[in-house]
Order: sequence, then structure tokens, then C-alpha cells
Amino acid sequence: MSNPCIICVAITGSLPTKANNPAVPITVSEQVESTHEAFEAGASIVHAHVRNDDETPTSDPDRFAALKEGIEKHCPGMIVQLSTGGRSGAGQTRGGMLSLKPDMASLSVGSNNFPTRVYENPPELVDWLASEMLTYGVKPEIEAFDLSHILKAKDMSDKGQLAGTPYVQFVMGVKNAMPVDREVFDYYIHTVKRLFGADAPWCAAGIGPHQLTLNEWAIAAGGHARTGLEDNVRLDRDRLAPSNAALVSRAAEICDRFDRPVASWQEARRILGLRMPAGQEEGVAA
Repeated sequence: MSNPCIICVAITGSLPTKANNPAVPITVSEQVESTHEAFEAGASIVHAHVRNDDETPTSDPDRFAALKEGIEKHCPGMIVQLSTGGRSGAGQTRGGMLSLKPDMASLSVGSNNFPTRVYENPPELVDWLASEMLTYGVKPEIEAFDLSHILKAKDMSDKGQLAGTPYVQFVMGVKNAMPVDREVFDYYIHTVKRLFGADAPWCAAGIGPHQLTLNEWAIAAGGHARTGLEDNVRLDRDRLAPSNAALVSRAAEICDRFDRPVASWQEARRILGLRMPAGQEEGVAA
């Protein structure tokens, strides 16, 4: 039976700059162009941050609005997932763009250590972000930096704070957080299936050189994959990635190796229980 793999491309993030890799898209026009290339290479979800003109991160709703509009125009049907991450803002400013009603938004449900700071996600903020997502019909992607975050998602789901089956993404390889450990990875999968059902969709992301490893693990295990310049600016030790599309193409090659077709945007929306865009034919392939 076909088991399509959703490829999510994290195009920019909050940290990589042009100094790290000139291909990192910073302006809205650069981000739209880079997303379009990644979309054509097989990505069906775009995970998006926005930046100020000086490349510093921001949660400016106007910039998010311009980016969302551009992606929807040039990548029709692609799932737009906006970041509510803590590197881009503080407190409720992190969710100021949710009223734009993107298809999805990231939701970190607990705190953990990052390389040089504590990534704070206090319960009251998590509850507020979740309530905003419910209000505006935005599906959260649960960012699991720790096992407790998966269990927290289950608690929130049971309380009606999350709509539908949660979509959990395992994030591994962040310094001072969860390292890349195969036994932990396998237990994450076991936990998601035990709590949310054997068919519950899940995704994995690896940071830096671990991106390739997590792509391979996730695709081989029947999950979905995240790639992109936010998490990793290199193809290998000696070469910078020339584009987000190049990283998506590498993930697509792994899908082919494990006999996993790359999910079209229609398939991705069905897998995640997302609405089809107005005027788009559900049955037509991208």
C-alpha cells in the first residue's frame, strides 16, 4: 500500500544569515522564490519565519501576511505553516500572526535548554497560543524537543485544546536538548502510536549534520520529513547547500530509496486533515 511521505521545508528560521550561506532567503521576495523552488522539488509544507531588513528575527504580522500571500499565489495548494517560535518574539507577540489563518503553525508545548539559553514556553503562553489556533482554525504542529512534550500534547488533546489528531514533530540534535539517539527516536514513535493511534502522522527534524540522519530514519520508519536551510545550511562538510530546493531534492531521493512516494499537497492535506483551498480540485495532482 502506498505510504506517501510529506516533505516540509523550513526555509529561513531565526538564526542562519547570508554570512552562513548566501542562499538563506531573508526578504519576503527571496522567501517566496525559494519556497516556489522547494515546492516544485517536492515540498508540500513550508515552515516559515520572517526577518527584519537587518536579518534579525521578528514576529511582525505584516511581514507574515506578505509572505503568506506570496506563497499562496505562487505555490497554490502548498500548506503554509507559520512559526510561533520564541526566538522571534516574546509573549503573545509570538502568536500575533495567527489571525491570518494559516493552514498550520508550530506549537512548542514545553520548555527546554537551547545552545545558549532556555527556550521558554510557559504553560499560560502555550494555552493561549493553542486557544488562538482553535479560534482561527489553525492546525498546530507539536514541536517535541523532549518526551514530556508528546505527553503534554496528549493532555491538551484530551482537554479539547487541540483539534483533531495532533501532528507531532520530533526535533533532535539541538545542543543541550535531545541528542540524536536511535532508541529514543524509536520510543518517540512508539509513544505517538500508543497515545494517538497506530495511524497518527508524525514527522522528524534533525539539526545541522543530523538533518540527513533524521530524514533517513523518519522516511524509513514510515514518518514524514523536515528539511531546509533553517536547520542545516550544508549539503556535507565541504559544501554549502545551494538552495532549499536542493535539500528537498535530497529528501525526495531518500523517499525513492525506501519506496515512499513524495506526497503531493493534496495528499498531505488529506493525511493531516486540512481543508482544501477554495477553488482547488482535490483529486488533481500537483
